[in-house]
Amino acid sequence: MRHFTYRTLEDLEHSADRLGAAHVRLEADPEQVKAALGRKVALRSFTLGNSLATHPMEGCDATPDGRPDELTWRRYQRLAAGGAKLIWFEATAVCEEGRANPRQVWINRVTADDFARLVDTMLRVHRERWGSADDLLIPVQLTHSGRYSHPRRILAYHHPLLDRKTGTPPDYPVIADDELERLEDQYVEAAGLALSAGFRAFDLKVTHGYLLAELIGAKTREGRYGGPLEDRTRFMRNVLGKIRAKFGARLTPCMRLGCFDSVPYERDPETGVGRPMDYPLPYPWGFGVDPHDPLREDLSEVKQAIAWFREWGIELLNVSAGSPYANPHIGRPFEVPDEGNYEQPEHPLLGVDRHFRIAGELQRAFPDLAMVGTGYSWLQKYAINAGAWNIEQGAIRVMGLGRGVLAYPDYAADALALGELDERRVCKTLTYCTFLMRQKNHPLGQFPTGCPPFDKEVYGPIMKEARAARRTAP
Repeated sequence: MRHFTYRTLEDLEHSADRLGAAHVRLEADPEQVKAALGRKVALRSFTLGNSLATHPMEGCDATPDGRPDELTWRRYQRLAAGGAKLIWFEATAVCEEGRANPRQVWINRVTADDFARLVDTMLRVHRERWGSADDLLIPVQLTHSGRYSHPRRILAYHHPLLDRKTGTPPDYPVIADDELERLEDQYVEAAGLALSAGFRAFDLKVTHGYLLAELIGAKTREGRYGGPLEDRTRFMRNVLGKIRAKFGARLTPCMRLGCFDSVPYERDPETGVGRPMDYPLPYPWGFGVDPHDPLREDLSEVKQAIAWFREWGIELLNVSAGSPYANPHIGRPFEVPDEGNYEQPEHPLLGVDRHFRIAGELQRAFPDLAMVGTGYSWLQKYAINAGAWNIEQGAIRVMGLGRGVLAYPDYAADALALGELDERRVCKTLTYCTFLMRQKNHPLGQFPTGCPPFDKEVYGPIMKEARAARRTAP
């Protein structure tokens, strides 16, 4: 079903009103849009040159040993020239067994020099285009893919619904406390390599169902890293403390935090629409969920965790939600699902509203902690109008685009110069990028991902190859 039919800002706002999406509001004046998005954002140890960000979008295009490859270089040079002063570098594995696919970037002693050359190039490109890179921040997102690691899953705990969805047997081993403690040191080593490569900031990825996100929701896990919230955040506390002890203030600590897990969804075989998997009440798993109605958020634990993260040094928080593997409509409201996945179970505006509602409540609860907002891409050319409104109202400090920058890497330049986006270039959330990300029938075990509709010269042929490989797969 086609949802995005809006010709004007007024059409969009009227639809939001009809649906009850009260948090979707838009700044109509282009001059006000430019002013809001052009605001500098002060962190404790750094000041961003404007209020625009690119989210960490994986290209799945590294070499088998984790080095940035040709398409990785192309993507980040385009983003560096694009005008956003916060370029959140994609999920970068801290160890080989933590990679989500065999072409995920992985920082290690062998690949660190390649990252250094890439960071240096990004700073040079940005400086040449915008005069200075002193106000550009590039946090490297350190990650372990946990349940979604390739080729072997690494579980933080058994979640029966996710186990069923991923085909994980109930007797599959769970990562031990001692292994987690050793993994903390791998995060510290990766942070040190990132510092030597020229990164000035790092991000602990605690979202999208990966290992640290699973840990923070591991209420039924036994041992030092599960159960009470104090123990579920132990890994983050230890890593942040160890990095601070070893590297001092040379790295700005950031975090992308999944603030509402919801429940896993499945495709209704009769309608094709997504539906929640049958779940018990009270719901005993996850983070940010109301145990008595897990389809709604409960931010009490989230706020406590954020208070601790701030105390432990986090200076910039990227607010996220959901899991692309379990409930993609929560994190990425879409117009068209990736092939084989479920249709939207709700109007996408309600998903956008959920993002804005959660981020707004958290930003207002912590006005001294800069937060980055998510959920804008489905709004297409009106995304920056919503971002400007949220910034003006104190509901977020930085607006970010994820999928949207694959289609439009220089969206920030147009937003700041014109106060509007080019309708011909904005992402239409047709989910081709996710389709490519899920295709494994490639000689290297993973197709690279990008935007075939708006980056046709490069990704059009890749899309054709991926479709052909899927048709001929055994």
